[in-house]
Amino acid sequence: MSMFCYQCQETAVNKGCAGKRGVCGKTDQVADLQDLAIHVSKGLAYVNVRAHEVGVYDKAASMVVNDLLYATLTNVNFDPDYFVAKIEEILKLRDALESKLGNNLGATLPEAVTWHAKGSATDYAQKGYEVGVLSYTNEDVRSLRYLVIYGLKGMAAYVHHAAALGYVDDEVMLFIQQALASTLDDTLSADQLTDWVFKVGQVGVSVMALLDRAHTETFGHPQLTQVTLSPGDKPGILLSGHDLADLREILDQSADAGVDVYTHGEMLPAHAYPFFKQYKHFRGNYGMSWWHQPEEFEAFNGAVVMTSNCLVPPSDSYKDRLFTTGVVGYPGVRHIPGRAQGKPKDFSTVIALAKQCQAPAKCGEGTLTIGFARNQVLALADKVIAAVKSGAIKRFVVMAGCDGRHKTRQYFTDFAQALPNDTVILTAGCAKYRYNQLNLGEIGGIPRVLDAGQCNDCYSLVQIALALKDAFGLADINELPLSFDIAWYEQKAALILLSLLALGIRNIHLGPTLPAFVSPTVLKLLVDKFNLQQTTTVESDLPLVIAGK
Repeated sequence: MSMFCYQCQETAVNKGCAGKRGVCGKTDQVADLQDLAIHVSKGLAYVNVRAHEVGVYDKAASMVVNDLLYATLTNVNFDPDYFVAKIEEILKLRDALESKLGNNLGATLPEAVTWHAKGSATDYAQKGYEVGVLSYTNEDVRSLRYLVIYGLKGMAAYVHHAAALGYVDDEVMLFIQQALASTLDDTLSADQLTDWVFKVGQVGVSVMALLDRAHTETFGHPQLTQVTLSPGDKPGILLSGHDLADLREILDQSADAGVDVYTHGEMLPAHAYPFFKQYKHFRGNYGMSWWHQPEEFEAFNGAVVMTSNCLVPPSDSYKDRLFTTGVVGYPGVRHIPGRAQGKPKDFSTVIALAKQCQAPAKCGEGTLTIGFARNQVLALADKVIAAVKSGAIKRFVVMAGCDGRHKTRQYFTDFAQALPNDTVILTAGCAKYRYNQLNLGEIGGIPRVLDAGQCNDCYSLVQIALALKDAFGLADINELPLSFDIAWYEQKAALILLSLLALGIRNIHLGPTLPAFVSPTVLKLLVDKFNLQQTTTVESDLPLVIAGK
């Protein structure tokens, strides 16, 4: 058995993980099963798109495809049994739809539509390798198709979290299947494939808007909030990931249990939503970004719940205190089942375990100020505009995206420290942990680091930029004193990048490496059209960013 995967920033030597295990920790078997699951999902998507044309569209199948895409995103699900079950479920859904369509399906069909399962998980994995990344021999076709697929994986994550709060857009669900099915069409030209790439970015903006609406209509608009970093003396439950629906249910169910609830990683922004301020046992934030899990989860001492990506393969020292839920999975880790018939998930086993644990060890101290989403920043618009007009603020720099383990990511800390005192950093995503505890000061009462929230809250940053464009009477967002110096790691970042490009934003600096799945030809297209650039050194990049180049 072997594998090939190059979807994340940490992929081996920036070319691709091969052999027995990926850098993320997934085995070759899991990687290959994921590739087969994507392949058969393309087949189901192809059939369901045709079903939509003749009026027998299966909405439930569209959500199955969506969540399968999410489960294959980096650091989400490492469980081979999960993917074997999903492959078989998808094949059953596909075959049932094919029966309904009959002669309406067409005569000449892609292999993903006609392939039928046979054999064991090992056979599935072998088939997955055969239909995986390297099955595309043309490098540029491969690059464009995987830009579509990886963008859809990021989109699927945001669709999943919005759906958990009851927000589903049927047009988006159909688009995901249409775009996925397009990767089976060998007749598409390079220009047509490129069109699909940018369509993914355009719909990505809509999906981030949908999730923003789900969050703000359910929990209120984020407010300026001081979040404590010091743990209390009670046993605790630690939530990592992105799913605010899970957080609400855990807080409800643990209200009288004598335990405190903490956020970790990308769950930090939850403290800024007015809804969550009602819970007296919602203590604070514990730890930093996702890759610190091994030492931070061990030191926490209590129950830990992974509600979404990004899961680091756990060590035995805390594996028995770790739970997964949703599309997250890991062999030997207890899983909290999904919601049945509209009822909340049952987190009683998490709470019972937490009550038996010791209080968290010290991990941090002091506070963080968060909650600079679009409503909060635009409430300060007059002050911000006045500061720009007076020259007190010379430039805004969007330093959003992902954190990661590579030492090269120290670049982002050093870059933030090197920025002149008349610049303001706009951030979202776990990249903020590289600089959100630096003492960078204020400009006329405006903090120099404005944290909008999770990675999907890059939408808030775009809305702030568009509002400032209108306030200054500019025709183009690129005319603003606004630069982008972005860190990426996984496929949600790929979607965010495509969305920024779809909005016409130029001169983005991206790092610490450029995606391995972007071929030289496709990279040239992005450079020529958008002046996309790789981050290099602080000394070289700083003058360009300050000049907006």
